[in-house]
Amino acid sequence: MGLHEWSIGGVLLSPFLIYVVLAFAVTGALRFMLIQVGASRWIWHEALFDTALFVCVLAGIVAVLGR
Repeated sequence: MGLHEWSIGGVLLSPFLIYVVLAFAVTGALRFMLIQVGASRWIWHEALFDTALFVCVLAGIVAVLGR
């Protein structure tokens, strides 16, 4: 896919925006699975965990798709 800007209606959009949206979806799915399994009761600070999980997922997506 690469990190090349797209022009939509004369506005340049970064592909990083798509990576962020994809990371939000994956993070949401992972959180849902953690809640269903019951592992969420071991999370001490949920907002901090959600942020760290999002950053890790985003870094993984950029590492895989950003080549």
